[in-house]
Amino acid sequence: MTYQHRILIVDDDDMTRKRLTQLLKKEGYAVSSTDNGANALALLAKNPHDLVLSDLLMDQIDGLELLTRIKAQFPDVEVILITGYASIQTAIEAMKKGAYHYLEKPLRPDEVRHLVRRAVEKRQLQEQVKTLKTRLMAQTKEPLLIGQSRKILEIVDLLKQVAQANCNLLLMGESGTGKELAASLIHYHSRSRDKNFLAINCGSFAEDLLANELFGHEKGAFTGADAARAGLLETASGGTLFLDEIGEMPPSMQVKLLRAIQQQEVIRVGGSQPIPIDVRIISATNKDLKKAVNEGRFREDLYYRLNVVSIVLPTLRERKEDIPLLANFFLSRLAKRSGKRITGFSDEVIEVLTNYYFPGNVRELENIVERAVAMTRKDTIQLADLPPDLLEMKVFSFVQYDANIKPLREMEQDYIQWVLDKVGRNRTRAAKLLGIDRSSLWRHLKSFEIED
Repeated sequence: MTYQHRILIVDDDDMTRKRLTQLLKKEGYAVSSTDNGANALALLAKNPHDLVLSDLLMDQIDGLELLTRIKAQFPDVEVILITGYASIQTAIEAMKKGAYHYLEKPLRPDEVRHLVRRAVEKRQLQEQVKTLKTRLMAQTKEPLLIGQSRKILEIVDLLKQVAQANCNLLLMGESGTGKELAASLIHYHSRSRDKNFLAINCGSFAEDLLANELFGHEKGAFTGADAARAGLLETASGGTLFLDEIGEMPPSMQVKLLRAIQQQEVIRVGGSQPIPIDVRIISATNKDLKKAVNEGRFREDLYYRLNVVSIVLPTLRERKEDIPLLANFFLSRLAKRSGKRITGFSDEVIEVLTNYYFPGNVRELENIVERAVAMTRKDTIQLADLPPDLLEMKVFSFVQYDANIKPLREMEQDYIQWVLDKVGRNRTRAAKLLGIDRSSLWRHLKSFEIED
């Protein structure tokens, strides 16, 4: 069953309450209303609400006083103030007291819908972050792939499904998409979850050192080998070994790894006695491993041994709807670590982050948030706290997500569509920003068959 967000309308004008109630019920919200602040506080105490829309000027308890009491008693509830006497000073005071935003009478339905949707989304994010923190603080050590998008939820379901099959897996995806986290999630849901989960980056070691790490060594195998040492394949026996950047493994090491997988045994460096192993191998790469096979840089027989099941992890730009949730999750954790009280991001920051390409994916987002926490002097992250190169980027990007180069006409169509979306489909403003008159814009719209 889909959760209905609850909204409380507080206004001493009967007509305003009625219109807002009808408007928001049509949008699918559960709406209740009252004509005074005292009743509003009683209703909030009785039933949880996500958002309050309150008139500013009311008898006994006015909007600003109601806002103060709501934030004191129900700090997670968002508040939007309604005023017929809007002023900059009133808006500043309301925002300082914790209001999400304010609406000016006469109310415009589109503006009401937009602000309510954004406020509810913020409230939803807060709840999701709170749930994630609760899970992290619980006794369970389950790894978390954070997100609510269809793509990431499908990936999590798939990872849990293949966890039960004791076969080798190949995880593919760009750097920073969470391949090691996915591997640890598979191990957690496998039948060998109580055994070791070990990881190594195959691109971080020279060949001799990698052999020593994977296979171990006997006493006296080389200078400084004062005692025998088990390698990762041996130590992880019964559990899972994660081989990151498997495509960087030298050819000679590929031969040794293939033999270990086929024979289910290892021979330590400097030794001669085979040691039986039973280990599940999860490999990961951000390269085209099949292409490497075709070019002779990676052994085909090893490729098929490792790639019993392959899973491609989505990039962050493929699941943009998860960016606000991830950003708020990182902010909550990093702000606590720094000792700062930071409540969230400005709408402009969320817009910039959502429109950014993120070549470094989730790892880059975490880095950006960490920098913003260090730089900010306010209780919300502002544009000035973001890296300068991020702010200098054009919001409309010509970077393509596939290898095909779009024709100029198609790029022009995309840009006009993007500008229209940014100005709320206002043709006059769009034409001004595009540097053309309205009749020229109309001809473009007709030519491109863009609906308005």
